[in-house]
Amino acid sequence: MPIADLHCDTLTELEKQCKELRQNDLNLDLKRMRQLGVVLQDFAIFVRMTEYGSIDDAWSYTKKLCTFFNSQMLANQDLVLPVKSYADVERALKENKTAAMLSLEEGGVLDEDVERVKELYDRGVRLITISWNFENTLGYPHSLTEDTTGLHLKPFGRKVVEAMNDLHMIVDVSHSGDGDFWDVAEMVKGPFVASHSDARAIEPHSRNLTDEMIREVAKHGGVVGINFFSKFLGHDGTGSMEQIITHFKHIKQVGGIDVLALGSDFDGFGGHSGVRTCEDYPKLISALTKAGFTDDEIDKLSHKNVLRVIKDVIG
Repeated sequence: MPIADLHCDTLTELEKQCKELRQNDLNLDLKRMRQLGVVLQDFAIFVRMTEYGSIDDAWSYTKKLCTFFNSQMLANQDLVLPVKSYADVERALKENKTAAMLSLEEGGVLDEDVERVKELYDRGVRLITISWNFENTLGYPHSLTEDTTGLHLKPFGRKVVEAMNDLHMIVDVSHSGDGDFWDVAEMVKGPFVASHSDARAIEPHSRNLTDEMIREVAKHGGVVGINFFSKFLGHDGTGSMEQIITHFKHIKQVGGIDVLALGSDFDGFGGHSGVRTCEDYPKLISALTKAGFTDDEIDKLSHKNVLRVIKDVIG
């Protein structure tokens, strides 16, 4: 079964640990992905702003990771092809390679310079996650310690969404606070995504989406990538396959099969999970089949929905 995953932190870990994308001991690498049928993988540049002395330092790191990504693409041309347009996805499928899309997880590195959006685009970034876990110049993230529901995108955040609309980049609301979510939904011209989020009705974590949000993403033709981190799946910390399937079933019931996708968050979380590395994908597909998902439904959630969004947005 072909696989398309909307989010992993592997790129950041590779650079940090001086490892290679072709083969490593992390949650995924190109050799394993080829064997498992991973047709598309989004690679996030994850920036933890508190690790940097200034926003400019974080911006320099972001550009460094863009360069690192491109070096890995060049070094592994026999296995992978970078995605700058949907034509690149089609070419990768034809050549039996993994299509690799570059994204940014933390819009705060933009500071208040909207020209940086275009610079990221020129460097190959096609998706931006508005925020991580801290307030930034764009807006407000989810919060476990205070009510951010009534807080909205800042004026610069609105400029960023407008710029992304113009450049045909994918807007990602995972980590966003509820107010920011609804502002994005109002502003985007086409599909938007929650690249790695689960269902709040199943696990009441602020990182997860309410049923109303799930329906809104579906209405726009977007997708919700199921996150395999145990904290977002259930209270007991097991992140069991049963819990993962429960989120799939609930989101399908609320938003329909076309809104479901994979957003693994590989190399971005610790602890137990029913899907801990890319090697667990066959177990997930088997569990979905046993849970009553049809082959056509699994085709959609495993890859077709994500490929549709990429085609619709970046063209």
